[in-house]
Amino acid sequence: MSFVNRTEAGRRLARALADYRDMEPVVFALPRGGVPVAAEIAEAFSVPLHLLIVRKIGVPGQPELAAGAVVDAEHPIVVRNDDVIRGARVSEAEFEKAMRDEVEEIKRRRSVYVGERAYPEIKDRIVIVVDDGIATGATMRAALRGLRSRGPRQIVVATPVAPSETLNLFTQADQVVCLERFSDFGSIGEYYGDFRQVDDAEVIAALEKSRRAER
Repeated sequence: MSFVNRTEAGRRLARALADYRDMEPVVFALPRGGVPVAAEIAEAFSVPLHLLIVRKIGVPGQPELAAGAVVDAEHPIVVRNDDVIRGARVSEAEFEKAMRDEVEEIKRRRSVYVGERAYPEIKDRIVIVVDDGIATGATMRAALRGLRSRGPRQIVVATPVAPSETLNLFTQADQVVCLERFSDFGSIGEYYGDFRQVDDAEVIAALEKSRRAER
């Protein structure tokens, strides 16, 4: 066990990211598990906490196989995995339908979590993207590609734990900060004493706490 819980992991990660404290970074959490981790970083840096919702676009009949992904933004950003699309013979109509379904799910989740809160401006800003752990890295890679298109000055991936080989895949990131990396990696939950599921109420509470701190 490396971490007591996500809160403790977030506090340790905030210390590892201390060089960014005075740079007013934009802190994004990948919900839901990344929220308690990112909340500690945002609080330590006295900056707002934001969500970056990413939805996989599954292959029809094989939902776990990613034909692409949709990244939440003012205008949702679609990332295509063309090799998978060709290999699985996904038609353009099938891809478009699956993509529209995931865009609607992003809208639903954003309505539940964020409401009418505006999207943060990240052009020429330092962006820190946080999750509670990374396994294959597919979601994070989609998030990075989407963020990069919005013109940030620097993107930092921050996570408590991940496989060493996965971290090498984040070519869209300028820096990767990972507290514990392993060549022989199990499931993310194995590295936490308490890895209970984060529910919607906890996400909403963390965002509300961050908003109150802004006032």
